[in-house]
Parts: sequence; structure tokens; C-alpha cells
Amino acid sequence: MKLNKSLLLGVASVMSLASCSDWLDVNTDPNAPNSAVASYNRLLPHIEFYTNHAYMIGTQPVAYICGQVTQNARTGNQGSYAQWQMTEWRTTTCYQWFYVGAGSNFEQLIKSATEAEAWHYVGVGHLIKAYGMILMNDIHGEMPYADAWTENTRPVYNTGKEMFQLALEDIDAGIENLKKTQNTAAFPLSSGDYWGNGDVSKWIKFGYLLKARMLNKLMKKGNGNASDLKYDPQAILACLENGPQSIDDNMAIFHEDNNDSSNQDVLGWGEPIDYNPLYSIIGMNSNVYFTRYVFDNLTNFAGNGIEDPRADKILPWARSMKSANTPEVAYEQKVKWSEDGKWRRTVGLDMNTTIRTEGAPYSTVWGKKVWKEGETKLSDSPIARFYCDNQKRAGDTIFVQQRSGGTGYYGGSDLCVYLDNLKGSGDSRSAMSGTFFTRATGVTYVGTYAEACFIKAEVLMRQGNSQGAFVAYQNGVRASMQSMNVKLNQWNSAFPELARTCPSYGAMSEADIENYVQNGLGTSGDLTIGKIMTQKHLALGFSIEIWNDMRRYDYDESVFLGWHRPAEYDVNPNSKLTVPEGKQPRRWRVSSHEYRYNHAQLNAIGTKIPEADCSYNNGDWWNKPDMWTIPVWWDSTQD
Repeated sequence: MKLNKSLLLGVASVMSLASCSDWLDVNTDPNAPNSAVASYNRLLPHIEFYTNHAYMIGTQPVAYICGQVTQNARTGNQGSYAQWQMTEWRTTTCYQWFYVGAGSNFEQLIKSATEAEAWHYVGVGHLIKAYGMILMNDIHGEMPYADAWTENTRPVYNTGKEMFQLALEDIDAGIENLKKTQNTAAFPLSSGDYWGNGDVSKWIKFGYLLKARMLNKLMKKGNGNASDLKYDPQAILACLENGPQSIDDNMAIFHEDNNDSSNQDVLGWGEPIDYNPLYSIIGMNSNVYFTRYVFDNLTNFAGNGIEDPRADKILPWARSMKSANTPEVAYEQKVKWSEDGKWRRTVGLDMNTTIRTEGAPYSTVWGKKVWKEGETKLSDSPIARFYCDNQKRAGDTIFVQQRSGGTGYYGGSDLCVYLDNLKGSGDSRSAMSGTFFTRATGVTYVGTYAEACFIKAEVLMRQGNSQGAFVAYQNGVRASMQSMNVKLNQWNSAFPELARTCPSYGAMSEADIENYVQNGLGTSGDLTIGKIMTQKHLALGFSIEIWNDMRRYDYDESVFLGWHRPAEYDVNPNSKLTVPEGKQPRRWRVSSHEYRYNHAQLNAIGTKIPEADCSYNNGDWWNKPDMWTIPVWWDSTQD
């Protein structure tokens, strides 16, 4: 993708931002920037970039909360979230990148596009606005919506219900405008849109998927009419009929990794704007690991004994040398090797145990050292290998980090990261593959046919139509694999030798896909909501929807197969301060910008939240240590 240079607007009433550098060259007066001189087709890619980054940055804490990934350290933000000790980590980043980076441009985009009768831009503007505000509602609960980006320097909060309704109205407005015919003099959508590459039909289908996603969250509101914000299966299915019908309808961003210094984020991180945001927050960082919850469901889903073809693509690999002494099983999990015995796949870290309190997994080192039997210190070795310099954790080389490399920002020789020389000019035996989802040239799946299938399967199953649900469920798994293959084939073309030798990179065969779909998923007779939801989570990868689903089903262990509350929660008293016994993480604390600059309005909204303790600290309900357990509106029975 390539973003056009555009305009960064601040929230003038509450903060000043970093220098906008050359992104401001669209203005007539760089000392007094204003959005009126930025054309709507140049505002849109800016909005898309910051909205996508806000969402994907939010998926990082969610992956820890939901037990998909973990880190070796128990302290720090990631280590704390993995044991449900909540902090303000990412709360301000998500808020600022959406409200400031994207949101401050919505009104001008819609206004200028309306004046030009560029209805497709108007439609996309409404849809992305809804998409971002749904994100804010999902993670924070109540936030300013109707009063956001107005001249009011202390915007009034909307209730969660009001936010839900306003988002649905924006979605309907988006679909309506996308169906209109643009003025022939207007910029075509393709000149400013990189999410959908200007495909109007794809945007309309995404709008219906977004609406189905929202309506499906109303299951705690009782059955009724969707217009009354009740759970309405027929309305959800009707949306899906108009939503994505194949992987060709996926709203998917295929990222590049050019490290172009002229195209860098100016809001805070100063990184390239072309690459995958998940690479920035996970893929380029060390000591992030998949959990056994993910591992078991990829390698032996529901005990069916057939490995998922996606397992090799999602679970990281490390170069290694198989020997007669190499264990076949580690931590009760099967160790897999490539056919030539030169690549070893990770096992999952079991968060149902307190293994991290024992210092696991200990970071892997590369070099010519070895632990010899009977010795208590490392000895020199004639060959280089992966090892842990903590003898008690010497076997932890079996855990492979998600860290990956890249040829652009990272400046490496291929997509691997090399512990001998991180950019790949050293010993090729020190390579680690990373995971499909977090490579620099990976894919952001904004909305997919696979997700539509899983929503349909869930609704039909709840209606008692197990046969129809099973077909949709199979279609969802198949679509997930086929979607991944699009990117895997690109990597195969770019790095054929790497794809040939390392199982992480080559595409899945149609025969393997179909074998798994037909034989690895069970039957319509043994289908459960748990199987549907667990497969949905494997397909979505990193997504806020995973946390939404866990909250909708109240963290039910029968619904998320193999998942349990992290065992460390029981041995960490600090976890119980933010998430008391019997409760679960339900929302994030608001951004620091809100409690610093909009304190009165923040306190006022607490009076409309049943579980908020407005007697705490003179009305500061949002600052009570356990506020993280207050359900957002759609997660509650509140009218």
C-alpha cells in the first residue's frame, strides 16, 4: 500500500501534537494548518491509516487478556495483562490514534465529499467513523460520540446504548451513500482508498458485515426487534446475506515493507506507515509466545487427532538440528520437525499452570556454548546452537518466539530474524520464522468472509439449525485457510527457497485444506457453540472481536475449548485488586486525556452506569481499582 500525504489535525482543546513534518505540505500556510485545503481523497487514507492502527494496537492487550499469547516476564505491561493484572497500557494510544489521528478529519471529509457529490467517500467516511467508535465503545464503554470533534471543548459523553445506536445510524448512512452514483467530476474512490482499493461493492458488503457484527453483540438484551436494540437473529442473517460472499470480498490490507523515510507516522512512533501494525507491536519485539490454548486447538482440535494446516503457518519455527537425543514430546506437547529435520516448531506455553513463576520461558541465546552432563556451567562447543544460559531452564529452547525479520524497515535478507546476526548476514542456522499474522508484510483483516460464516454458524446454531450451522462453520474454516494462502503465495514467489525449506512460509495445499474441513472439524451431529467460537478465534487471529466474544459468553470455558482463567491469577494478589475473584476484565480505563481535560463530563457519565461506584473519590468512578470489571452496555442486561 501507499498512503497519500495528508493532514493531521489535533484536538485543539485538549492537547498539542508532535510536528506534522511534510504531511502538512498540503496546506497553504504551514504555520496555520487547516483541513479545508486538504481534498477528501487525501483525507481518507490518513483516516484509514490511524483507524487501522488504533484497532490493531488494541488487539495486543486483548491477545494477553484472552490467553492467546504471553510473554516470559511477569512484570511490565504484557506480563501483567497475561495474569489479569490490569494497567493503563495502550489505553491512551488507542484513543489518541483514533480520536486525534483519524477522528479529527471525519467532519471535513464528509462535508467536502458531500459538496462534491463524491458519495462513495461520504459512505466510507461514515463506515470508518462507525468502525472506530465501535472500537471505543468496545474497549472503554461510554465515550463522546455526537459531541466529538465539535467546537465544544468539553464534549459530553454518550451512554453505551446511545453510542451503539449512533454507530448503527452511521453504518446505515454509509451503505446508503455507497449505493449512490457519484458526480462524474468527483475523485473515484480508488484515488484515496487503500483498505478496499476503491471497490465500492466490497465496501457495501463490509458495511453489512459490520452491522451483523454489532447486532450479534446484543444477545444479553433479550430477543426482539433489532430496531429496539434487541437480539434479532433474522436481522443478523439478513445483513449477512448482503455481506461478504467469498474471500474476494474480504476487506484486507496487504502491507508493504519499504521503509520509505518520506512516509512515516507523525503522531508518536515515527515508524513507516506502510508496514503491518502488528509487526510494530509484536513481530519486531522479542519474547512473545503463543500459549498452549492456541497450540492445542491448532494441532488437535476437539481431540479429533488431525492437525490444522494453519498450524505450521501460525506457530513459529526455529532452525535446529534434530538428533537421536531430541525429545519427541515437550511439556506434554508434540514437537514437530520439518521433513529435512532442520526446522523445529514451537510448543505452547501452558497458562493453565504457573510455569512463568518458575522463570519460563527463558530467553533463547545463540552461540557456541553447551550444557554438559554433570557440569554446572556452560562449556565451549565446536558448533553453534540455540541454548538458554540458565541451566534450570535449559529445555526452554523448545519455545520459539514470535519475533520475525523483514527486508525493509528491518533491513534483513529475508523474512526471518537471525539471532546470530539479526539482519540475516550471519549463521543461517540461527533463524526464527515469526508467525503469519505479525510479519512486516503481513495482512490486516478488517472484515472477512470467514468472519461472516462464523457469525452465521453461531446464529443458526442458537436457532437449533445444526446442519445449516455446520455448513457455515466449514465454510468459515475453509475461507480462513484460503485467505491466508493469498499472502502465503506472495511470500512463496518472493522467497521461494525459504518457502521450500521452512514450513512457515509455503502455501497450504487444497487437498490438506479439504481433508481438514471434511475430517478435522467433527460433524453436524456433534457441533457445539464452543467449536464454532474456537474456530472463529483461530481464523480471526488478532482481533478485538475475540475479546467481545469472550465477554458475550462470560468467559465460559465450555465455549472456548481448552481455555482457562490464567493460573497465575490465583497466585498474584495484585491481579485481584483490578479483577476481584469471580469477575473478569470487561472494559479498559479511559485515556489519560479524558480524565485530565474532560474530568467533569467523565464523572457525570458514571451516574448512568449501574455498576459504577460514583461515591469513590469524589465521583472518580473510573479510577477505582476494579473498574476494569464493569460491563460495557452491550455486555450487560441494562436497558
